[in-house]
Amino acid sequence: MAAKPAEYSAIVIAYGISLVGAGAVLYLGALPAPWDALVADVAATVSIFVFSRRHGNSSVYDPYWSVIPPLLALYWWGTGGAVAVDPWRALCVLLLVFLWAIRLTANWAVHWGGMSHEDWRYPLVRQRAGKAAILADFAGIHLFPTVQVFLGCLPVYAVMTRGGAPFGLLDMLAVVVTLSAIAIETIADLQLHAFIARRKPGGFIRHGLWAWSRHPNYFGELAFWWGLMLFGLAAAPADWWWIIPGALAMTAMFTLASIPFMDQRSLERREGYGDYMRKVSALVPWPPG
Repeated sequence: MAAKPAEYSAIVIAYGISLVGAGAVLYLGALPAPWDALVADVAATVSIFVFSRRHGNSSVYDPYWSVIPPLLALYWWGTGGAVAVDPWRALCVLLLVFLWAIRLTANWAVHWGGMSHEDWRYPLVRQRAGKAAILADFAGIHLFPTVQVFLGCLPVYAVMTRGGAPFGLLDMLAVVVTLSAIAIETIADLQLHAFIARRKPGGFIRHGLWAWSRHPNYFGELAFWWGLMLFGLAAAPADWWWIIPGALAMTAMFTLASIPFMDQRSLERREGYGDYMRKVSALVPWPPG
């Protein structure tokens, strides 16, 4: 079921209030970068959590994943001061982050089912937490992804504030990786939604990119963050120790939590999925065995 205009309006209001609050935190705070952005990010997350509880639906948080990175990129780009950064690298990263964010947010908006629809994983998380359901809702469903995305965006901070190295071969590789990632995720999502529109109960997609990977959309998403990491390394290789962890943390989350979670549900609900798992790569597209 498609969302109603009033439901979209509720989301816009929630995010508008949250972002104004984050802006106030940045304006009134005195923390050095990038910690000021992290505190503002967490403040916005707390606000979205309040709206999630108000509407009884933690999927209110879902678009946050793609809304915040371009705002962080803009903030760091605009507050970089007189630091000599390579303008071409900064522009490439800014454009690619906005392209990714617009595409992913639009994908959410087009297919969002409204306030009556909540990601099936969220009630399960709260149910398993028992009496700590509210804590699990905030820490696991809202705060944890916020921290993950912030870590993933630290390479952007490096590009916008420490990227004095000239645009080079590693940047070119980063452009290819990031653009390819956006293309792969877009194609995978289009194929998935086309299949969902006509599938029969119990069926699952196994054509197109999904014939070579059980989760090509996740592969594209991870590749995007790895592309940003390459930009960060090109800009400030000496700062590798805080540029690399974001992409590694993203990879761990998808490979150790998201993919096993999704596969287990499909095994329980879809006949033949076990055979599909044995033949098709979990993440990296590869010819089926």
